[in-house]
Amino acid sequence: MTSRETVKRAIEFQKPPRLPFMQHEFDDLPDDIFDCQEMDRARSGWFFGQAGADDWGCGWALTDQKNMGQVIHHPLEHWGKLLTYSPPHPRDSFYFERIEEALLEAGDRYVLVTAHFNLIERLQMLHGFNKTFEDFYLEPEKIEKVLDMILEFRLEQFDELKRRFGNRIDGLFLTDDWGTQQGTLISAQTFEHFFLERYRYIVQAVHANGWHFMLHSCGRINDFVPHFIEIGVDVLNMQQPQAYGIKEIGERFAGKVCFLTTVDIQKTLPTGNVKNIRAEARELVENWSTPDGGLIVHSYVDPESLGLEPEMNRVMLESFADLMYYRNE
Repeated sequence: MTSRETVKRAIEFQKPPRLPFMQHEFDDLPDDIFDCQEMDRARSGWFFGQAGADDWGCGWALTDQKNMGQVIHHPLEHWGKLLTYSPPHPRDSFYFERIEEALLEAGDRYVLVTAHFNLIERLQMLHGFNKTFEDFYLEPEKIEKVLDMILEFRLEQFDELKRRFGNRIDGLFLTDDWGTQQGTLISAQTFEHFFLERYRYIVQAVHANGWHFMLHSCGRINDFVPHFIEIGVDVLNMQQPQAYGIKEIGERFAGKVCFLTTVDIQKTLPTGNVKNIRAEARELVENWSTPDGGLIVHSYVDPESLGLEPEMNRVMLESFADLMYYRNE
């Protein structure tokens, strides 16, 4: 069975022969997903880890950590600028022209295209973090106008992606961080009012193209997971199992959505404790997978920013590899 089929079966709960893996570091371990991030490049020249403005006019600065940086200039910080602001063109060939060459490397792997910074992330990058959360209450109509602008951009961009590449793509990976270590950034009521139906439109568009919808979201997002399941999110990329509660998530949601996960990137991996890493990998397999599927192993893409010893990623992946056939035994 090909890597592509193994991943699809895990997502769709169709009894994959083993755990699939998303990692590109070790040739002797499974590497089932080809992840293309070329659509994230900005015509302005910005890309992750660089200072400067992206195509939305958000100004990035580097931090003292090796990571993607952070936005310090918000083009819609003041609402008066909304009258003359225009987003980038979603069908600009620049966002797609490198994907063709990248796909030549996919082989028989599942093809995933990544699009960072979607509804909440792009909104607060445009308007500013504090102002965004204030204006859910003070200026809700303006918040909705910006969200509709972002939504329209994404829907058109994905339509163009479909036109160009069709069924050569298997899934889209979108990011929106929704949690702190204690809970969600906003109330369920605010999420339902501003975001739920807009996510539904995106998920429906992705499914209409024949692709899976994967959502990355950091923090303790437990209260939003039922919403994500209800609108049809296929895969949740959750990298902080200790924050969610491994048993809690398993008891509530195993078998209802597929998880793309690592051993905890804050509480477990950085400690370098091999015994704990192996134990958590087993706990995740036991609690988040089912005999029909529902779990994909993920390797954290930027271990240096975590202060992670390089060999710990291998320890984690080998721990999951030892359990590849756990549900078939």
